[in-house]
Amino acid sequence: MHACSIRDLKKEYVLKSETVRALRGVSFDVPEGDYVAIMGPSGSGKSTLLNLLGCLDQPTDGELLLGEDNVATMSDDQLAEIRSRRIGFVFQSYNLIQQLTVTENIQVPLYYQGRLGAAERRRCVELAERVGLADRLDHRPAQLSGGQQQRVAIARSLVNDPYFILADEATGNLDSKTTAEILSLFDQLNNEGRTIIMVTHEDEVAERAKRVVRLRDGLLQSDKLNAEQDRQAAAARALELVPQDAAE
Repeated sequence: MHACSIRDLKKEYVLKSETVRALRGVSFDVPEGDYVAIMGPSGSGKSTLLNLLGCLDQPTDGELLLGEDNVATMSDDQLAEIRSRRIGFVFQSYNLIQQLTVTENIQVPLYYQGRLGAAERRRCVELAERVGLADRLDHRPAQLSGGQQQRVAIARSLVNDPYFILADEATGNLDSKTTAEILSLFDQLNNEGRTIIMVTHEDEVAERAKRVVRLRDGLLQSDKLNAEQDRQAAAARALELVPQDAAE
């Protein structure tokens, strides 16, 4: 089964009476358990595709299947439901609520769905522990490092057992050491069967994915597999870049 399938996806905008063809017919599948990096220069359609994959916008034409459901034809209310239950978001800027603790931030998607019983609260604590924050459960974002905040965001993205994690420049605000830690966490999650779709402009980040999909001028330029030995070499290089005295 595919976590999502993109079929001849098109998106047009009208700006100052001029039609901008942001996506001009993009097609590819993301099987369950895949790890895909989406790349492309400014104006390639990368951000547009991200918004469509996140059900934040609707295509002008084509199909976008999450599982067996075509979300391209859904209403705003239906898209909101899909976002909250089937997609786990990880943003460059973390998007945490400053007044809430680590555990409470992880609980937010469940709170909005009215699904926050004792079992769900335990799961949120387990997810915090899973991403290495067992000793930070009652801390608020201002008391955490950037890497710790991103770990909270990753735990939050997992709370609904989503079809896939959609990561937008997830390491863009992090130093080399913390980037290596977060990418290692993504590797672990993917090895456990989690599907990850990551938008990035950094080659060293894309090298960690199983596939790299490149867009250009609203079209699919290439879709290539990363050899496993190349992925492992990229992970080793990332660790070499981390200063030895930076290890905690």
